[in-house]
Amino acid sequence: MTEPDAAAALRLDLHARALGDMSSGKPKRLVRALEYQAEDLAPEAMDLATEADFLSVLRGARATDQLVEMWRKQLTRWDYHENALWSGHPPRTDGRRAEAYALLGVGEETGKHLDTLVPVSKAAGTVVISTEHKLWYTPQSLQGRPWYWPAYRRLLTEKGWPEDVVAGLDEATDRVVERLADPTAPEAYQSKGLVVGYVQSGKTANFAGVIAKAMDAGYRLVIVLGGTLNMLRAQTQRRLDMELVGRENIMRGGTEYESDYADDPAWSQGKFAAFGAMPSTLGAFDIHRMTTRDVDYQSLQQGIAALESDKQEPGLPLCHPRNLHRAAARLMVVKKNSTVLEKLVKDLRKIQTPLSEIPVLIVDDESDEASVNTSNLAKPDAERTAINRKISELLRMLPRAQYVGYTATPFANVFIDPSDTEDIFPKDFIISLPRPDGYMGARDFHDLDSDLSEEERTFANSNEMAHVRSIVMEDDEDDTCLERAMDMFLLTAAMKLYREDKGGLDDRYFQHHTMLIHESVRQDDHRELLARVTRLWWNAGYSGAAGRDRLRTLFDTDVAPVSAVRADGQSVPASFEDLAPYIGPAVIRIGGDDKPIIVVNGDKDIETGEADFDKRSIWKILIGGQKLARGFTVEGLTVSYFRRRAGNASTLMQMGRWFGFRKGYQDLVRLYLGRQEAMGKKEIDLYEGFEAICRDEEAFRAELAQYSVTVDGRPQVTPDQVPPLVWQHIPWLKPTSPNKMYNSRLVTVRSPGEWQEPTAYPTKTVDLRHNTNLWTPVLDGLSAESTRLSYRFAEKNVTHRFPALTGRMGSRELLDLVSRARWGAPSQFAPHLDYLREITMSEPAQVDDWIVLAPQHAQPGKRIRLGSSGRTYSYFGRDRRRAPLFGAISDVKHRAAAMRIAGSLTDSGDATVEGLVAPRRGVIVLYPVVESAHRTGLGEGDSLDPSQVVMAFGFVAPASARSDDGRVLRFTTVDSSQEGVAIIDTATGATSD
Repeated sequence: MTEPDAAAALRLDLHARALGDMSSGKPKRLVRALEYQAEDLAPEAMDLATEADFLSVLRGARATDQLVEMWRKQLTRWDYHENALWSGHPPRTDGRRAEAYALLGVGEETGKHLDTLVPVSKAAGTVVISTEHKLWYTPQSLQGRPWYWPAYRRLLTEKGWPEDVVAGLDEATDRVVERLADPTAPEAYQSKGLVVGYVQSGKTANFAGVIAKAMDAGYRLVIVLGGTLNMLRAQTQRRLDMELVGRENIMRGGTEYESDYADDPAWSQGKFAAFGAMPSTLGAFDIHRMTTRDVDYQSLQQGIAALESDKQEPGLPLCHPRNLHRAAARLMVVKKNSTVLEKLVKDLRKIQTPLSEIPVLIVDDESDEASVNTSNLAKPDAERTAINRKISELLRMLPRAQYVGYTATPFANVFIDPSDTEDIFPKDFIISLPRPDGYMGARDFHDLDSDLSEEERTFANSNEMAHVRSIVMEDDEDDTCLERAMDMFLLTAAMKLYREDKGGLDDRYFQHHTMLIHESVRQDDHRELLARVTRLWWNAGYSGAAGRDRLRTLFDTDVAPVSAVRADGQSVPASFEDLAPYIGPAVIRIGGDDKPIIVVNGDKDIETGEADFDKRSIWKILIGGQKLARGFTVEGLTVSYFRRRAGNASTLMQMGRWFGFRKGYQDLVRLYLGRQEAMGKKEIDLYEGFEAICRDEEAFRAELAQYSVTVDGRPQVTPDQVPPLVWQHIPWLKPTSPNKMYNSRLVTVRSPGEWQEPTAYPTKTVDLRHNTNLWTPVLDGLSAESTRLSYRFAEKNVTHRFPALTGRMGSRELLDLVSRARWGAPSQFAPHLDYLREITMSEPAQVDDWIVLAPQHAQPGKRIRLGSSGRTYSYFGRDRRRAPLFGAISDVKHRAAAMRIAGSLTDSGDATVEGLVAPRRGVIVLYPVVESAHRTGLGEGDSLDPSQVVMAFGFVAPASARSDDGRVLRFTTVDSSQEGVAIIDTATGATSD
């Protein structure tokens, strides 16, 4: 080893030791820590124990250098630490990092170089809605005991997970575990919570981390409810076995070849976690698996010995620390099946150890499916649904059981009756996980809030143009669209082979490449579809002139232009001729075994292969229904052909198997989607449906984030007050079943600087006429000509423009008007009215006046005559989702200018808009709405009776109109003696929004 190499190795050792001493605590004086460690190393180590030496290395370092990676790991931990008592700044902020440097005692230049090499992550953190809880899960309480979490953390790092992602997982799992009950507490407490992720976004990694930390803390029986299908249960079991349980716990003294994973390539390749020996011989505890990859829970042989927990000290309860931390843990991954769960319940009843002494963690994967009770218990003789009844029975039997549900579609769970103590309502916490980096979700297939016209959209600036292809029904009668989708599947296969060969920014091997065809859940339909797809594949003529001409055209018009602007450094062939040599190998990779198609639907007569991505590389077309519609990960999914309809948002979103991580091939992902299919008398559009779900989901998460901030150390909102935060954007797609939509009642919604939009307008003609007559004088008082308003989003290079008539109202004038307005569901607007009254009548008032905007259509048409003045105004065609509620009424491009005038956005770049900005000023935006029943035969400038117009509006209160106490919401219940009981508007049957 040369002298520089020797010095570099010594420096690495020195810094590793110093940072190791700080790894679980706060930053300490760096030079002092280096000098202390240098005493135990070679004499020359003292020369390296200086900031000057460290700075000299940083000046010429690269981000990938070993020393930088070491510091990246530790700085990221400090950046992410949620409860850092040594810091007065929030996680992931420049202030937090600056405090770390100050405690380390490093100079300004050293800090600047570290910031350049290891930038502060500004990623969103975990959002928590929670009741107050006892602080028990602390580093001090766990001192010396963690075993499975550190091992899991190391495994993820070795797999190449970025340190900030691992740190984010560490922080998120802490938020869950600290809200469980202390497993060693003398008194039993049963916590129930919900973790909300994204579809196909890595929720399993989160609950694997929660299980690891919970076991380390003392939970000794872990029951994972792994979906309703064998394939999903098996996939979950393997993931936990590979990353958490480990080889030694799986073999339990047996040979490699006796393992149930002997035929799994990852087992022979050494990808399963390993500890070197049984954990119990290394000072930890073992995990006993009660289920395997292929075998669900079965009634135990030889009585129930396998579930017994031997006490080291019989005179103490099992949950006492002297017993608990010496006992082995039990893990089972159980299918949500009432028969399987009944076996488990019977075995638990036979255990000699009192069940009240066993700390149990129940993790419910896809908790909104099957677990939720759908029977109305208020009806006489009503019983819970079978699976919900068994889960309730488990919770009743196990006083120390903690229930944590995981889902990407939480609406069914939050609408459970909170007062039903036997149910799974997340009474203690709801945790929303941040969107992971590199994740493709609904937003990545839509152009939300884009103001670009159709002519301005390109493959570069439009997600829809880049990734979404419409299934045109007329063309699909002769399978034209399906054939084109299959051609795309082959082309993207060839592109992956090209990238494997040519390398690039992400030189990788693509183990799986799949296409999913999802048209129906009916097995009979799958038979017909299998015949169609088989015929199309073998008649495609990919080796002949006709097939190659189709592929060339598709490459030149679709693949090449999209990848040219979205490949993100991946290799892209310059022409079809460069890609052509890879098409033949791609055909062989997919259909060389004469089985290009796998049917996954449980029909043994037509299932053509096993979709087990763990055992082999799969380059196939998959046909399926319910089995592929929820939870199960379709690896390598690149092309999706989707025509399946659904009646609610939760079901439709879970069918989005094309969501997930597409490292190295995001530009190749294509979604072929049915558009405007007939559903009864309505026309629906699946693309519109997914866009609405995306908006619903983002609105819900934004609400959770807003109300998660504590005030004076107390939560603004508890889980039983969450249902009003659920939105619905389009009429035909409800969040979940109406019989699950219980609710609390909002009294006040404080919304300074935020767009608010009531939708519960009346249906009675007398009320509609009353409202129109209220607002008509305001319309008559607006400017004679429209003014063009705009707002430029500089960071997105997008401008929202629209013409509008303008005017002004005094604050008390507006309050008087909206106080006299009539509503179809008064409870919806009442919380907003309470806030408007609060900011208008306060001393001093928090609002001086309101700018009134009436957006006008840029093109002729859609104008009606209102009032006695004979003026015409643009109207908006909208329909109710269900009486009395409309969906969204406003146009998104109207909102930014209004929010700027109210002071919640920065400079608009529009002099006209800036001229309207004033302190303590709000904005009202008027929308004369004409429903479809009155639009038939309506001509340009026709008069309408006031009873045929819905005078809708949105508003933005002044951004400065905030409450002194910082609270945003105020709630009440119908019966205040039953705090937490779910409430609906009993007069209208509508839930409060």
